[in-house]
Amino acid sequence: MMRSPPFPGFDGLLSLSRREGVDIRPTLLRVLTDLYVQTQAHSADEERQFVELTSRLIDEVDDTTRAAVRGRLAIYPAAPVAILHKLGLRPSAPAQPTPLAELAPAELMLQQAAEHTTEPAAAAPSLSMQPKDAAELSDMFFRASSNERVAILNNLANAPLKPAAHIPQQRASRAVDALQMAAFVTDIEIFTGELGDSLILAQRIAQQIVEDAGGEALACALKALDMPSAAFERVLLFLKPEIGQSVHAVFRLSRFYERLSARPALIMLAAWRGSAMATRPKHRPALYDDERSRARSAGRSLPQPALGQIVRTGTDGYKR
Repeated sequence: MMRSPPFPGFDGLLSLSRREGVDIRPTLLRVLTDLYVQTQAHSADEERQFVELTSRLIDEVDDTTRAAVRGRLAIYPAAPVAILHKLGLRPSAPAQPTPLAELAPAELMLQQAAEHTTEPAAAAPSLSMQPKDAAELSDMFFRASSNERVAILNNLANAPLKPAAHIPQQRASRAVDALQMAAFVTDIEIFTGELGDSLILAQRIAQQIVEDAGGEALACALKALDMPSAAFERVLLFLKPEIGQSVHAVFRLSRFYERLSARPALIMLAAWRGSAMATRPKHRPALYDDERSRARSAGRSLPQPALGQIVRTGTDGYKR
């Protein structure tokens, strides 16, 4: 029985890195590393896939990104030995990497710069996602756990992906009021329809966001509308009783919403819009002689006069 890969969607997203003038390999490597170190132990298949994916990226990223990944794996006890050697780390014991303090001063400086310096979002290249890539990112987000979603959104903040345009303030304000009213009466159907209309989302995507059990997808969608934090908490309490009845769940999502910036939320909005285009049914293209063909077929269907009953008309239009 085949197991699903622990990092779904990365092979599809790697296609973005091969386009001229676009390089999101540093972002992919950071996301991949963050997801891997969140688990204390991995199976042989998971480690093999991590080594395969990471090996393709380490040699092709900048020194700052490589230093950041080196720092994360240097203090991670279950780091694969093959990747440690590739990064120039010497395991002091089996499955025990070199302590972070033993890194060269230049490497420490690069790592600190990578961890404490964030590039302005405006300076990042803006790449419009193709529908297939958008569908891969959307699918990867919905399959991920809560912790993995946080890591994905944190790394999307500086990813060279073009976010969706901000929703106009007047339109967003009306949508926020309508969504709150629908949540107060627990009308999920009206809430889903209003969310899809305000964010220009396909109905099935809006439904998937609202029905998502984790709540992070709904947080991204409402952050794209710039809904205030207090209003978001009220929506959680009334619209989703399974979350509203848990103090821990409400507190977790409230903190998540406050820390979530607009850029990764708008990138996910762009991915959701693009994913709908990837599954749009294809129609048969019109041919240049379609109208002529229909005219011929219509002409063949007209009744023909019987022999001996030919009707003749004069030049004045009267029957003879």
